Amino acid sequence: MNIAIVGTGYVGLVSGTCFAEMGNHVTCVDVDANKIDKLQKGEIPIYEPGLDELVKRNVEYGRLKFTTDLTEVLDDVDVVFSAVGTPPDEDGSADLQYVLAVARQFGQNIKKYTILVTKSTVPVGTANKVKAAILEELDKRGVSVPFDVASNPEFLKEGAALKDFMSPDRVVVGTESERAREVMEKLYKPFLIQNFRVIFMDIPSAEMTKYAANAMLATRISFMNDIANLCELVGANVDNVRQGIGSDERIGKKFLYAGCGYGGSCFPKDVKALAHTAVENGIHLEVIEAVERVNERQKSIVFDKLSDKMGDLNGKTVAILGLAFKPETDDMREAPALVVINKLLDAGATVRVFDPVAMNECKRRIGDKVTYCQNLYDCADGADALALLTEWRQFRMPSWNVVKKVMAGNVVVDGRNIWSRQELEELGFTYTRIGEK
Repeated sequence: MNIAIVGTGYVGLVSGTCFAEMGNHVTCVDVDANKIDKLQKGEIPIYEPGLDELVKRNVEYGRLKFTTDLTEVLDDVDVVFSAVGTPPDEDGSADLQYVLAVARQFGQNIKKYTILVTKSTVPVGTANKVKAAILEELDKRGVSVPFDVASNPEFLKEGAALKDFMSPDRVVVGTESERAREVMEKLYKPFLIQNFRVIFMDIPSAEMTKYAANAMLATRISFMNDIANLCELVGANVDNVRQGIGSDERIGKKFLYAGCGYGGSCFPKDVKALAHTAVENGIHLEVIEAVERVNERQKSIVFDKLSDKMGDLNGKTVAILGLAFKPETDDMREAPALVVINKLLDAGATVRVFDPVAMNECKRRIGDKVTYCQNLYDCADGADALALLTEWRQFRMPSWNVVKKVMAGNVVVDGRNIWSRQELEELGFTYTRIGEK
């Protein structure tokens, strides 16, 4: 099948590459000529394990191409996926200008039956706006060309996106016609030969499913962080509580880990957008609004613990391990590290940082306000305190004797609860974590 994907960000590039890997002919389109030029040279603009090799292979086989012009491939494709950005406006709503721009270009140029599939995360009702924009452009042309719109939200986890796409636990597709459903079923069948898990539904339900899924996961995180903060006050241990409630199969174990808050490109944006959609329709989603408030507060908890253990931070040196919002990505959008670093700098502290892959992204965002280090031990060198914000595997078993030797102080704040209190306290560290007194 011939496919075009508009937008070569995280979703678009991963989706296009995986579709190509299954034998489809895919053209990825982006208005950023510099990005397309780099992709054509084999330079990948995002970090995702295994993606660079997959892109290279499919480019070499001629199944994956890149261009800045959708119109040059539109006549030859069966499906166009819209994977452009939907950044939040100041009021929290999703900005649909790029989504609607794709729809207008689609309507201005299609000559045969083609499906426009929205893969971007968009509010309920967006498909109606997309369809109206296409019809308006067709009317301007004075032509009647058959088309369908569909919704196919992505459920990719950064750091595991290739596996998620190639072996999905489910694929959600919203369609309005049997013809569109048949095309989408044909497209996804090769991914799910053993167990066909495509869930077809109406388009508004598909649009809502994406927001509801992310809001539920964000809710679990904020719930456990709320519980963790109470655990500290009453003398309970949140890790024990997590195990106790997670063993209930009605609740399950996933997304019950206390920490220093969630970040990334999806949860913060989607929680805000869902809350805004509710307000637009005359109600407040009280739980979802609280989820956001709890998370924003939680991003400061590592700074608060540093202040509690060290008092005045002016003139102190703090080492930060982990900058990305989660392991296996360089994404720092809404990352707790940004909040903690800014608070430390405002307090007059000197900040040393290390992350296995997000150093360049940090430099792009905050410049030379911090000291960039070569590894964990370099980061800890001369520090009065050490704080963990991202639970990369290489941080899980450091040589604490070496850390103690190079540090000037002994305060360790574990923002992801991955280290042993007993081990660190036996070595003389002042150790604190989330959700344990």
